Amino acid sequence: MQRRTLLAAALSATALVPTALLAQDGLTVGVSWSNFQEERWKTDEAAIQSALEEAGATYISADAQSSSSKQLSDIESLISQGADALIILAQDTQAVIPAVQRAADNGIPVIAYDRLIEDDRAFYLTFDNVEVGRMQARAVLEQQPTGNYVMIKGSPTDPNADFLRGGQQEVLQEAIDAGDITIIGEAYTDGWLPANAQRNMEQILTQNDNNVDAVVASNDGTAGGAVAALASQGMDGIPVSGQDADFAALNRVAQGTQTVSVWKDSRELGRQAGEIAVSLAGGASLSEVEGAEEWTSPAGTTLWAEFLSPVPVTQDNLDVVVDAGWISQEELCQGVTDGPAVCAE
Repeated sequence: MQRRTLLAAALSATALVPTALLAQDGLTVGVSWSNFQEERWKTDEAAIQSALEEAGATYISADAQSSSSKQLSDIESLISQGADALIILAQDTQAVIPAVQRAADNGIPVIAYDRLIEDDRAFYLTFDNVEVGRMQARAVLEQQPTGNYVMIKGSPTDPNADFLRGGQQEVLQEAIDAGDITIIGEAYTDGWLPANAQRNMEQILTQNDNNVDAVVASNDGTAGGAVAALASQGMDGIPVSGQDADFAALNRVAQGTQTVSVWKDSRELGRQAGEIAVSLAGGASLSEVEGAEEWTSPAGTTLWAEFLSPVPVTQDNLDVVVDAGWISQEELCQGVTDGPAVCAE
Protein backbone atom coordinates (compact mmCIF):
# COMPACT_ATOMS: atom_id res chain seq x y z
CA MET A 1 0.00 0.00 0.00
CA GLN A 2 1.33 3.39 -0.95
CA ARG A 3 2.50 5.48 1.99
CA ARG A 4 2.78 9.22 1.56
CA THR A 5 5.65 11.22 2.96
CA LEU A 6 5.09 12.31 6.50
CA LEU A 7 4.76 16.07 7.02
CA ALA A 8 6.32 17.67 10.07
CA ALA A 9 3.71 18.24 12.77
CA ALA A 10 4.92 17.54 16.29
CA LEU A 11 2.31 16.43 18.78
CA SER A 12 2.06 17.11 22.50
CA ALA A 13 4.33 15.53 25.06
CA THR A 14 1.61 13.05 25.97
CA ALA A 15 1.73 11.31 22.58
CA LEU A 16 2.51 7.61 22.67
CA VAL A 17 4.74 7.76 19.59
CA PRO A 18 8.46 7.81 20.54
CA THR A 19 9.29 10.63 18.14
CA ALA A 20 7.15 13.56 17.08
CA LEU A 21 4.08 12.29 15.26
CA LEU A 22 3.94 13.64 11.74
CA ALA A 23 0.78 14.26 9.74
CA GLN A 24 0.10 12.23 6.63
CA ASP A 25 -1.77 14.07 3.92
CA GLY A 26 -4.52 11.82 2.61
CA LEU A 27 -4.20 9.12 5.28
CA THR A 28 -7.43 7.28 6.08
CA VAL A 29 -8.12 5.40 9.33
CA GLY A 30 -11.06 3.00 9.50
CA VAL A 31 -12.79 2.18 12.77
CA SER A 32 -14.98 -0.90 13.20
CA TRP A 33 -17.31 -0.59 16.21
CA SER A 34 -18.87 -3.72 17.66
CA ASN A 35 -22.01 -1.94 18.84
CA PHE A 36 -22.08 1.84 18.65
CA GLN A 37 -25.33 2.06 20.61
CA GLU A 38 -23.47 1.95 23.94
CA GLU A 39 -23.07 5.47 25.36
CA ARG A 40 -19.34 5.42 25.93
CA TRP A 41 -18.29 4.72 22.34
CA LYS A 42 -19.48 8.17 21.24
CA THR A 43 -16.88 9.69 23.54
CA ASP A 44 -14.20 7.36 22.20
CA GLU A 45 -15.15 8.25 18.64
CA ALA A 46 -14.90 11.99 19.25
CA ALA A 47 -11.40 11.53 20.71
CA ILE A 48 -10.27 9.38 17.79
CA GLN A 49 -11.65 11.88 15.29
CA SER A 50 -9.92 14.77 17.05
CA ALA A 51 -6.54 13.00 16.98
CA LEU A 52 -6.92 12.13 13.31
CA GLU A 53 -7.98 15.65 12.41
CA GLU A 54 -4.89 17.05 14.12
CA ALA A 55 -2.77 14.63 12.09
CA GLY A 56 -4.47 15.54 8.82
CA ALA A 57 -6.04 12.09 8.49
CA THR A 58 -9.57 11.07 7.47
CA TYR A 59 -11.93 9.06 9.68
CA ILE A 60 -14.28 6.40 8.32
CA SER A 61 -16.27 3.93 10.41
CA ALA A 62 -18.85 1.15 10.53
CA ASP A 63 -21.14 -0.26 13.24
CA ALA A 64 -21.38 -4.07 13.44
CA GLN A 65 -24.50 -3.83 15.61
CA SER A 66 -23.34 -6.73 17.83
CA SER A 67 -22.92 -9.06 14.82
CA SER A 68 -19.62 -10.88 14.34
CA SER A 69 -20.44 -11.64 10.70
CA LYS A 70 -21.39 -8.04 9.98
CA GLN A 71 -18.13 -6.90 11.53
CA LEU A 72 -16.20 -9.01 9.03
CA SER A 73 -18.04 -7.46 6.11
CA ASP A 74 -17.70 -4.00 7.69
CA ILE A 75 -13.92 -4.37 7.87
CA GLU A 76 -13.81 -5.62 4.29
CA SER A 77 -15.70 -2.47 3.32
CA LEU A 78 -13.35 -0.22 5.29
CA ILE A 79 -10.39 -1.81 3.50
CA SER A 80 -12.12 -1.31 0.14
CA GLN A 81 -12.66 2.36 1.03
CA GLY A 82 -8.90 2.80 1.31
CA ALA A 83 -8.20 2.51 5.04
CA ASP A 84 -4.45 2.80 5.72
CA ALA A 85 -4.91 1.59 9.32
CA LEU A 86 -7.73 -0.10 11.20
CA ILE A 87 -8.95 0.37 14.77
CA ILE A 88 -11.17 -2.59 15.69
CA LEU A 89 -13.44 -2.90 18.71
CA ALA A 90 -13.97 -6.63 18.33
CA GLN A 91 -17.36 -8.22 18.81
CA ASP A 92 -15.69 -11.63 19.10
CA THR A 93 -11.97 -12.08 19.74
CA GLN A 94 -11.75 -15.21 17.57
CA ALA A 95 -14.32 -14.51 14.87
CA VAL A 96 -12.59 -11.27 13.85
CA ILE A 97 -9.22 -12.92 13.09
CA PRO A 98 -9.97 -13.44 9.35
CA ALA A 99 -10.35 -9.67 9.11
CA VAL A 100 -6.92 -9.22 10.69
CA GLN A 101 -5.55 -11.63 8.11
CA ARG A 102 -7.22 -9.64 5.33
CA ALA A 103 -5.69 -6.43 6.70
CA ALA A 104 -2.25 -8.05 6.96
CA ASP A 105 -2.52 -9.27 3.37
CA ASN A 106 -3.02 -5.64 2.35
CA GLY A 107 -0.25 -4.25 4.56
CA ILE A 108 -2.73 -2.49 6.86
CA PRO A 109 -1.83 -2.26 10.58
CA VAL A 110 -4.53 -3.16 13.11
CA ILE A 111 -5.18 -1.82 16.61
CA ALA A 112 -7.27 -4.06 18.87
CA TYR A 113 -9.19 -1.32 20.62
CA ASP A 114 -10.09 -1.95 24.27
CA ARG A 115 -10.80 -5.62 23.54
CA LEU A 116 -8.22 -8.29 22.89
CA ILE A 117 -7.88 -9.86 19.48
CA GLU A 118 -5.96 -13.13 19.78
CA ASP A 119 -3.53 -12.30 16.98
CA ASP A 120 0.02 -11.02 17.39
CA ARG A 121 -0.36 -8.78 14.34
CA ALA A 122 -2.82 -6.56 16.23
CA PHE A 123 -1.57 -3.93 18.67
CA TYR A 124 -3.63 -4.23 21.87
CA LEU A 125 -4.60 -0.86 23.37
CA THR A 126 -6.73 -0.95 26.50
CA PHE A 127 -6.95 -0.21 30.19
CA ASP A 128 -5.76 -2.72 32.81
CA ASN A 129 -8.97 -4.73 32.95
CA VAL A 130 -7.78 -7.12 35.65
CA GLU A 131 -7.19 -4.10 37.86
CA VAL A 132 -10.64 -2.76 36.93
CA GLY A 133 -12.08 -6.01 38.27
CA ARG A 134 -10.08 -5.65 41.47
CA MET A 135 -11.31 -2.08 41.92
CA GLN A 136 -14.92 -3.16 41.45
CA ALA A 137 -14.66 -5.95 44.00
CA ARG A 138 -12.76 -3.80 46.54
CA ALA A 139 -15.43 -1.11 46.50
CA VAL A 140 -18.28 -3.58 46.92
CA LEU A 141 -16.46 -5.59 49.58
CA GLU A 142 -15.75 -2.44 51.57
CA GLN A 143 -19.46 -1.62 51.60
CA GLN A 144 -20.63 -5.21 52.18
CA PRO A 145 -17.93 -7.40 53.81
CA THR A 146 -20.33 -10.30 54.43
CA GLY A 147 -23.30 -11.96 52.81
CA ASN A 148 -24.49 -13.34 49.47
CA TYR A 149 -22.84 -12.04 46.30
CA VAL A 150 -23.97 -12.16 42.69
CA MET A 151 -21.50 -11.88 39.81
CA ILE A 152 -22.94 -10.33 36.64
CA LYS A 153 -20.24 -10.88 34.05
CA GLY A 154 -19.70 -9.44 30.58
CA SER A 155 -20.11 -11.05 27.19
CA PRO A 156 -18.74 -14.60 26.84
CA THR A 157 -17.18 -13.62 23.48
CA ASP A 158 -15.21 -10.72 24.99
CA PRO A 159 -11.94 -11.66 26.75
CA ASN A 160 -12.33 -8.59 28.96
CA ALA A 161 -15.20 -10.35 30.73
CA ASP A 162 -12.83 -12.98 32.07
CA PHE A 163 -10.03 -10.50 32.79
CA LEU A 164 -12.47 -8.55 34.95
CA ARG A 165 -13.79 -11.69 36.61
CA GLY A 166 -10.26 -12.79 37.44
CA GLY A 167 -9.48 -9.49 39.14
CA GLN A 168 -12.73 -9.62 41.07
CA GLN A 169 -11.96 -13.12 42.32
CA GLU A 170 -8.49 -12.10 43.48
CA VAL A 171 -10.02 -9.57 45.85
CA LEU A 172 -12.95 -11.70 47.01
CA GLN A 173 -11.11 -14.98 47.51
CA GLU A 174 -9.94 -14.32 51.07
CA ALA A 175 -13.47 -13.42 52.20
CA ILE A 176 -14.83 -16.48 50.40
CA ASP A 177 -12.27 -18.75 52.07
CA ALA A 178 -13.13 -17.24 55.45
CA GLY A 179 -16.81 -17.93 54.87
CA ASP A 180 -17.67 -14.23 55.09
CA ILE A 181 -19.21 -14.10 51.63
CA THR A 182 -20.80 -16.67 49.34
CA ILE A 183 -21.24 -16.33 45.59
CA ILE A 184 -24.80 -17.57 45.07
CA GLY A 185 -25.22 -16.66 41.42
CA GLU A 186 -23.06 -15.95 38.39
CA ALA A 187 -23.93 -15.30 34.75
CA TYR A 188 -22.40 -14.01 31.54
CA THR A 189 -24.26 -11.18 29.79
CA ASP A 190 -24.65 -11.82 26.07
CA GLY A 191 -23.52 -8.77 24.14
CA TRP A 192 -23.05 -6.79 27.36
CA LEU A 193 -26.71 -5.80 26.91
CA PRO A 194 -28.44 -4.27 29.98
CA ALA A 195 -31.67 -6.15 29.18
CA ASN A 196 -29.79 -9.46 29.35
CA ALA A 197 -28.14 -8.45 32.61
CA GLN A 198 -31.52 -7.51 34.06
CA ARG A 199 -32.99 -10.86 33.02
CA ASN A 200 -30.06 -12.72 34.58
CA MET A 201 -30.38 -10.74 37.79
CA GLU A 202 -34.13 -11.36 37.96
CA GLN A 203 -33.58 -15.09 37.59
CA ILE A 204 -30.95 -15.16 40.32
CA LEU A 205 -33.18 -13.16 42.67
CA THR A 206 -36.05 -15.59 42.04
CA GLN A 207 -33.84 -18.64 42.56
CA ASN A 208 -32.58 -17.25 45.89
CA ASP A 209 -35.79 -15.71 47.26
CA ASN A 210 -34.20 -12.23 46.96
CA ASN A 211 -31.54 -13.23 49.49
CA VAL A 212 -28.84 -11.10 47.83
CA ASP A 213 -26.57 -8.63 49.63
CA ALA A 214 -24.24 -7.36 46.88
CA VAL A 215 -23.75 -7.45 43.11
CA VAL A 216 -20.42 -7.29 41.31
CA ALA A 217 -21.46 -6.20 37.82
CA SER A 218 -18.72 -5.84 35.23
CA ASN A 219 -19.73 -2.61 33.48
CA ASP A 220 -22.24 0.20 33.81
CA GLY A 221 -24.66 -1.30 31.32
CA THR A 222 -24.86 -4.57 33.24
CA ALA A 223 -24.99 -2.59 36.49
CA GLY A 224 -27.99 -0.68 35.15
CA GLY A 225 -29.74 -3.95 34.36
CA ALA A 226 -28.96 -5.31 37.81
CA VAL A 227 -30.16 -2.14 39.53
CA ALA A 228 -33.42 -2.26 37.57
CA ALA A 229 -34.01 -5.84 38.71
CA LEU A 230 -33.22 -4.92 42.30
CA ALA A 231 -35.44 -1.84 42.20
CA SER A 232 -38.40 -3.91 41.04
CA GLN A 233 -38.03 -5.89 44.27
CA GLY A 234 -37.54 -2.83 46.46
CA MET A 235 -33.86 -3.71 46.90
CA ASP A 236 -32.16 -0.75 45.22
CA GLY A 237 -29.35 0.58 47.36
CA ILE A 238 -27.43 -2.64 47.96
CA PRO A 239 -23.83 -2.42 46.71
CA VAL A 240 -23.44 -2.72 42.91
CA SER A 241 -20.28 -2.16 40.87
CA GLY A 242 -19.73 -1.04 37.28
CA GLN A 243 -17.24 0.60 34.94
CA ASP A 244 -17.02 3.18 32.12
CA ALA A 245 -18.36 6.21 34.05
CA ASP A 246 -21.49 6.36 31.91
CA PHE A 247 -23.48 9.44 32.85
CA ALA A 248 -26.46 7.37 34.02
CA ALA A 249 -24.14 5.26 36.18
CA LEU A 250 -22.43 8.27 37.75
CA ASN A 251 -25.88 9.64 38.54
CA ARG A 252 -26.69 6.30 40.21
CA VAL A 253 -23.49 6.61 42.24
CA ALA A 254 -24.57 10.09 43.33
CA GLN A 255 -28.02 8.74 44.22
CA GLY A 256 -26.59 5.76 46.08
CA THR A 257 -27.97 2.96 43.90
CA GLN A 258 -24.55 2.09 42.46
CA THR A 259 -21.42 1.89 44.61
CA VAL A 260 -18.64 2.42 42.09
CA SER A 261 -18.04 3.05 38.40
CA VAL A 262 -14.44 2.48 37.41
CA TRP A 263 -13.56 5.38 35.15
CA LYS A 264 -11.52 4.60 32.06
CA ASP A 265 -11.06 7.98 30.44
CA SER A 266 -11.98 7.01 26.90
CA ARG A 267 -10.97 10.45 25.69
CA GLU A 268 -7.38 9.44 26.43
CA LEU A 269 -7.84 5.95 24.96
CA GLY A 270 -9.40 7.29 21.76
CA ARG A 271 -6.82 10.02 21.30
CA GLN A 272 -3.95 7.60 21.70
CA ALA A 273 -5.56 5.08 19.36
CA GLY A 274 -5.75 7.74 16.66
CA GLU A 275 -2.14 8.74 17.20
CA ILE A 276 -0.93 5.15 17.14
CA ALA A 277 -2.92 4.41 13.98
CA VAL A 278 -1.23 7.30 12.16
CA SER A 279 2.18 6.22 13.40
CA LEU A 280 1.74 2.57 12.37
CA ALA A 281 0.32 3.57 8.98
CA GLY A 282 3.45 5.66 8.51
CA GLY A 283 5.67 2.62 8.91
CA ALA A 284 6.40 2.43 12.65
CA SER A 285 6.60 -1.09 14.05
CA LEU A 286 4.40 -2.28 16.91
CA SER A 287 7.38 -2.33 19.26
CA GLU A 288 8.16 1.34 18.49
CA VAL A 289 4.96 2.60 20.11
CA GLU A 290 6.03 4.41 23.26
CA GLY A 291 4.89 2.51 26.35
CA ALA A 292 4.36 -0.70 24.41
CA GLU A 293 5.20 -3.91 26.22
CA GLU A 294 5.27 -7.54 25.24
CA TRP A 295 2.32 -9.25 26.90
CA THR A 296 1.08 -12.82 26.79
CA SER A 297 -2.66 -13.45 26.82
CA PRO A 298 -4.22 -16.25 28.89
CA ALA A 299 -4.52 -18.21 25.64
CA GLY A 300 -0.75 -17.94 25.14
CA THR A 301 -0.63 -15.30 22.41
CA THR A 302 2.34 -12.95 22.82
CA LEU A 303 1.69 -9.50 21.38
CA TRP A 304 2.53 -5.83 21.80
CA ALA A 305 0.20 -3.98 24.13
CA GLU A 306 -0.33 -0.75 26.03
CA PHE A 307 -2.32 -0.62 29.28
CA LEU A 308 -3.70 2.65 30.64
CA SER A 309 -4.62 3.21 34.28
CA PRO A 310 -8.27 3.27 35.47
CA VAL A 311 -9.75 5.25 38.40
CA PRO A 312 -12.52 3.96 40.71
CA VAL A 313 -15.22 6.61 41.22
CA THR A 314 -17.41 6.43 44.32
CA GLN A 315 -19.42 9.00 46.26
CA ASP A 316 -16.18 9.98 48.01
CA ASN A 317 -14.47 11.26 44.84
CA LEU A 318 -17.21 12.16 42.38
CA ASP A 319 -15.64 15.60 42.07
CA VAL A 320 -12.85 13.96 40.01
CA VAL A 321 -15.09 13.41 36.98
CA VAL A 322 -16.66 16.86 37.31
CA ASP A 323 -13.28 18.61 37.61
CA ALA A 324 -12.01 16.69 34.58
CA GLY A 325 -14.91 17.92 32.48
CA TRP A 326 -16.18 14.38 31.98
CA ILE A 327 -19.65 15.21 33.26
CA SER A 328 -21.32 18.41 34.41
CA GLN A 329 -22.43 18.86 37.99
CA GLU A 330 -25.99 19.30 36.74
CA GLU A 331 -25.97 15.97 34.89
CA LEU A 332 -24.24 14.19 37.75
CA CYS A 333 -26.63 15.44 40.42
CA GLN A 334 -29.92 15.30 38.54
CA GLY A 335 -32.63 14.08 40.92
CA VAL A 336 -30.21 13.81 43.85
CA THR A 337 -31.76 15.15 47.06
CA ASP A 338 -29.42 13.75 49.68
CA GLY A 339 -26.18 12.88 48.02
CA PRO A 340 -22.44 13.58 48.04
CA ALA A 341 -20.83 16.92 48.75
CA VAL A 342 -20.25 17.69 45.06
CA CYS A 343 -24.05 17.83 44.60
CA ALA A 344 -24.44 20.31 47.43
CA GLU A 345 -22.01 22.86 46.00
